[in-house]
Amino acid sequence: MTQIYNRFWLRNLIVCFIGSFSTVFAMTLMLPFLPLYVEELGVRGHAAVVQWSGVAFSATFITAGLIAPVWGRLGDKFGRKSMLVRASLGMAMTVSLMGVVTNIWQLVGLRLLVGLAGGYSSGATILIAVQAPRERAAWALGIVSSGVMAGNLAGPLAGGWLPGLIGIRSTFLCAGALIFLAFIMTLSFIREEVPKPVDTAAKTRVSWSELPARSVIICMLCTGLLLMLANMSIEPIITVYVRTLVSDASQVTKVAGYVMAAAALGSIISASWLGKLADRKGHMFIITLALAAAGLLLIPQAFVSSGWQLIALRFLMGLALGGLLPCIAAVIRHRVPEGMVGSILGYSVAAQFAGQFIGPLLGGVVGGHIGMRAVFLATSCILLLGAAWNLKIHRQSVPH
Repeated sequence: MTQIYNRFWLRNLIVCFIGSFSTVFAMTLMLPFLPLYVEELGVRGHAAVVQWSGVAFSATFITAGLIAPVWGRLGDKFGRKSMLVRASLGMAMTVSLMGVVTNIWQLVGLRLLVGLAGGYSSGATILIAVQAPRERAAWALGIVSSGVMAGNLAGPLAGGWLPGLIGIRSTFLCAGALIFLAFIMTLSFIREEVPKPVDTAAKTRVSWSELPARSVIICMLCTGLLLMLANMSIEPIITVYVRTLVSDASQVTKVAGYVMAAAALGSIISASWLGKLADRKGHMFIITLALAAAGLLLIPQAFVSSGWQLIALRFLMGLALGGLLPCIAAVIRHRVPEGMVGSILGYSVAAQFAGQFIGPLLGGVVGGHIGMRAVFLATSCILLLGAAWNLKIHRQSVPH
């Protein structure tokens, strides 16, 4: 049944795109100067600075992943707009407070809090997944995903030069102000007409064991985890790997930055296009093809002889992976009863955060003990196994 508030979905999509870009941009803005700020807060010694930077960085992912299913369930009960308003206001306050902390414990505590309070982009994904017409769901989700990827790409670039102009603490305050603007826009322009109290949701809510497409849902949750794991697995080794490819030592960090940006740029370009294609050809079919293509593209990355070859291959891999998150959300949207969409998408977000957490750990362990090329080959095997699993589930779920 088409819901009343679907008539606002295009306007809501524009607001969610801008809000997702703004919040992700503001959150990733701090990544380049986070170790410098840790040092400014009194941490001394290279090893301690690196360790505390890692703790502060990962703290947000841990709490955000744990709380995501709770916010998804509350969104089903009280409406998705309220979750976006809560997330943007909470993030604006906690990020601004990061600019006035006096010790490392306060910073880590606020990073934990921003994970608990945040989740704007995941909330926007749930809102659009529910509101967009089913036949255009993956395209619309691809637009939101493009906003997230663009924020991930532009944030660190701006974070590299902004502290030099206005100072680190002022940069946090500017980031908080940007998120506050997203809060104002969300509060003012997003329209959602939630069906009268909880009865509608209760009628369509079933237990996990009663879900009609349980195997498909489990496959989608694991696919989201695999995608993030594949994206993040080379993060710990990328600068060291580039050093083996580039003869000029002064160019290593620059080329490493290009390598990191290439995959994000590819995903920005392909997300909405692949989503549109998936709406026509089938979401699980596109997921299978994308995983297989990305898995195969990882193999030559292990044997490149120059930095530009790696940049080109990472860009192509980004093109392949760009439509996966929108397709995963669309499959869940189509297979889950109305009253459980937010809850299951919340679990999907939690699985993706788990992939972001596991990926760097796996890459660091494999790269340190076996070799850097083995990281690419191991990630390739994981993605190809994921493609085979999706193909099997796709064939089982398609009526003969």
